[in-house]
Amino acid sequence: MALVWENRDEGIERGAFASFALHAVMLALLLLLLPRPEPPAPLPDDGITVDIVPEVAKPSAIAQRVATPAPTTAKPDASASVQEIAPPHQEKAPTAARSPEVASVPPVPPKPSVFVQAGQLFSETVLSDPRSRRAREALRGLAGSERNLQLCDLEALEQVRRAQPAMAPDALAPYAMAAEKVSGNSVEVKGGAFRSKRKWYNIQFKCELDAGSGKIASFAFLVGDAIPQGEWQEHNLVADDGAADQ
Repeated sequence: MALVWENRDEGIERGAFASFALHAVMLALLLLLLPRPEPPAPLPDDGITVDIVPEVAKPSAIAQRVATPAPTTAKPDASASVQEIAPPHQEKAPTAARSPEVASVPPVPPKPSVFVQAGQLFSETVLSDPRSRRAREALRGLAGSERNLQLCDLEALEQVRRAQPAMAPDALAPYAMAAEKVSGNSVEVKGGAFRSKRKWYNIQFKCELDAGSGKIASFAFLVGDAIPQGEWQEHNLVADDGAADQ
């Protein structure tokens, strides 16, 4: 029984191999029998006439040609010598026209920050006014550097009021943007601020006091730009003093 199955399997394998070989032979014969494409016969050279049709220019191109015609150069005379034949003229690229006003006027340099030296002092006159009685009493209660600072603050307000009457300053914070410097009879404020019409402005000043009399001897100041309102709260600046201003 086993011998029969072995012969049967061997017959199947031989049949499959024979079928594969037969298909391979038929495919090879089919490829050989296919007609090969012949190269096309060359066409007789009867001569071809080509007509050149000029391209129709666009309206913008026509306008440009009319506005800027191409320069034409005359052909040199055949009888002229080589030295007499001048090379074609080459036009230089037009240079940018410079405005005479801009060229003649030099740039304006930024204005330097210069302190204004006070030609007249006003703190003593203000304190001698009967309406300044409370201010005089307040100064008497101070001594040393604090008194000198308050007296210089008063001078600063008066100097700004006299120099720029439209501003009408009503308050001053000498330490708003930076700490003040008080040394003996000298007061220097680099980051001060004064209030005018519910707005704050930067100010710097240098104040010198007389050691004997305690009065201001010299004063110089510099008014700066307005302080942005967004920075007021950071520096404890307010638009008004509330009920005290009423």
